[in-house]
Amino acid sequence: MPLLRSRKDRVIAGVCGGIARWLGWDPTLVRILYVLASIFSAAFPGLIVYVVLWIVMPEGD
Repeated sequence: MPLLRSRKDRVIAGVCGGIARWLGWDPTLVRILYVLASIFSAAFPGLIVYVVLWIVMPEGD
């Protein structure tokens, strides 16, 4: 299955929903992990990565 942004599990752009679908995980879990990684890691620039993924990932059906 290709990595696509989700239309169904979308809060902002569907990036976390698409990653969750690709991994077979719950979208809420992926969002929580993404926010925690962004807050607690200075080496993980969460907002920049999210915007880049928003631009790079194609939108799903």
